[in-house]
Amino acid sequence: MSMRVLGVDPGLRNMGWGVIEVDGSRISHVANGICHTAAGDLAARLLSLHAQLTGVVAQYAPDTAAVEQTFVNKDAVATLKLGQARAIALLVPAQAGLEVGEYAPNAVKKTVVGVGHADKRQIDHMVRLQLPGVRIAGPDAADALAIALCHAHHAQTAGRLAAAVRRAS
Repeated sequence: MSMRVLGVDPGLRNMGWGVIEVDGSRISHVANGICHTAAGDLAARLLSLHAQLTGVVAQYAPDTAAVEQTFVNKDAVATLKLGQARAIALLVPAQAGLEVGEYAPNAVKKTVVGVGHADKRQIDHMVRLQLPGVRIAGPDAADALAIALCHAHHAQTAGRLAAAVRRAS
């Protein structure tokens, strides 16, 4: 049984997204991109992100979604704005009735690259290795695909654990 996974890398200016298809141990690329907003009114930017991401969900019909957790940086205002963009990233799949997984940046990096402090170049490289022939829209889309891969890996592990428990009982 296959599963379509949407990964979202939240950002107010650039919100990356990536969709993969998981069929057993086979993982394939479906699509990726970046929702862009221009500087200006925060409410208008959030509305734009909501509309763009809603379009992605409608077009690619994922079965589940995953969003990267926000890290707190020194600039409280920037962190708050990122949190608002992250709310859109959580809200849109939830509105579509999807379960949404959340992963810390280091967990995503550890799952995809093998180390928790990988840089963007390493993430991009490992995403390309796992999804041969993929054309990535940019670093934010590469991060979103990494989040989707992380979610797929965790879902497969949970599925194997559940199957083992069923067999044992």
